[in-house]
Amino acid sequence: MNLENKTSKTFALTTPLYYVNDVPHIGSAYTTMAADVVARFQRLLGNQVLLITGTDEHGQKIQRSAASLEKPPQEFCDQIVPSFINLWQVLNIQYDRFSRTTALNHHAIVKEFFQRVWENGDIYQGQQKGWYCVSCEEFKEERELLDGKRCPIHTTKEVEWRDEQNYFFRLSKYQTPLEEFYQSRPDFIQPASRRNEVLSFVSQGLQDFSISRVNLDWGFPVPVDPQHTLYVWFDALLGYVTALLEPDVEPTLANALEKWWPINLHLIGKDILRFHAVYWPAMLMSAGLPLPERVFGHGFLTKDGQKMGKTLGNTLDPVALVESYGSDAVRYYFLKEIEFGKDGDFNEIRFINVLNADLANDLGNLLNRTLNMVKKYCAGKVPSIDPEVIPAENALKAIGLGLGEQVKQSYTALAFNEACHVVLSLVQASNKFIDEQAPWTLYKQGKQEEVEAVLYTVLESVRLAAYLLSPIIPNISSDIYQQLGWGINFNNQKESSMVAPFTTHATWGVLSDKQQLGTPQPIFKRIELPKNN
Repeated sequence: MNLENKTSKTFALTTPLYYVNDVPHIGSAYTTMAADVVARFQRLLGNQVLLITGTDEHGQKIQRSAASLEKPPQEFCDQIVPSFINLWQVLNIQYDRFSRTTALNHHAIVKEFFQRVWENGDIYQGQQKGWYCVSCEEFKEERELLDGKRCPIHTTKEVEWRDEQNYFFRLSKYQTPLEEFYQSRPDFIQPASRRNEVLSFVSQGLQDFSISRVNLDWGFPVPVDPQHTLYVWFDALLGYVTALLEPDVEPTLANALEKWWPINLHLIGKDILRFHAVYWPAMLMSAGLPLPERVFGHGFLTKDGQKMGKTLGNTLDPVALVESYGSDAVRYYFLKEIEFGKDGDFNEIRFINVLNADLANDLGNLLNRTLNMVKKYCAGKVPSIDPEVIPAENALKAIGLGLGEQVKQSYTALAFNEACHVVLSLVQASNKFIDEQAPWTLYKQGKQEEVEAVLYTVLESVRLAAYLLSPIIPNISSDIYQQLGWGINFNNQKESSMVAPFTTHATWGVLSDKQQLGTPQPIFKRIELPKNN
């Protein structure tokens, strides 16, 4: 299988395949918003992008959830999956493939992959004894457990003792190959804290892990022994491969891996890091396949400083949040206020204050006041200014000239909060620039050229800010561009002709007097604080 022909102009990334034991929560939304930002940014760079998301639908947890509602597992899954698709729509997620592990073509991929690993001698039958967390679908070591035999991740759930015959994958065989791989690819696991966590875990010695279950009907049968059902992770991780299949092609590994493999980026929560950074690479090594380029494990979200959970009654409904404030507002807050990779908190008062300050006051008011002055002082037309004549030491041009490259580096490093902060610095500097230059005074003094130079400089800075923030707030950025006379909608990125190229639009001085400015409209309406605050 020749996998050396992948073009550098493609970029494939994945969210986790989310477990469908319940409707999606804000944590699922967080990862997917980040993935969508990366995908949009890569499209601006001119790359072909494949954003994969989907659902993991097998395993005991699903079977029990369905049984509790007296429903067949497939019917249960079919009723939950639309809630994920609906959430991605309201969050303005432009995914390309939705992978379901119950799909027939996925079964074919799992069988072929299993056969490759089996023929390599890396699967054997043995006895599994240990504590099992159904919520994690994972065996836990005794030292990991909390008091009362509770799972360290699902802290209200007691683990269950299992003593059963299973099939195992020879993970221990890949101890040295994995350590050598981590050494040769120091950027494979990010951020650094997650990499250190994995290196520490591996250094303690890898143990073979179970890839099958008995007494479980909901899942794919083990190809060499139908009395056993494949363990959910051995099945689920391959959902990333199945998603690579083009429609209507035969579901084979060769067809799936032809264009997009290896995956450029797996975005995951830190609770499933071990599966993606240890088990998955070892499985791929066993099957003789190239490994992904990067696995990034982000932190957990809390609400008002407490871990969210149904027990505490402090869960956050992402659909309700979008319905109240809009998708751009939700995307902006979580990606600007939380350093991606670290744990972060949601507080509604802070949420409202940030949106009012950044989007309504700083960015929205800047655009509105500038367009109104252009309408009043320049007959509503973009000033006919050659951006080259504006000196490089101009306060806004000095920031704008290097901003595109700075933001590009931030997006590439998944430092979304950093990208927001540096763009906002241009917006804040623009508001200060207008106050200091006082074009209304210059106009009264008859200094028309100076008025036009000031207003052009600010308009161009607003445009640049909107462009660089478009992966995060595509609706607001589209509104700004349209008011500035650009027929570009950042929600039509899949049409290549609609993509505003990074090489042009991320530079300073693009706005032209050929643009016909639109009527000033609010891009984000100020939010009133709840009356009890």
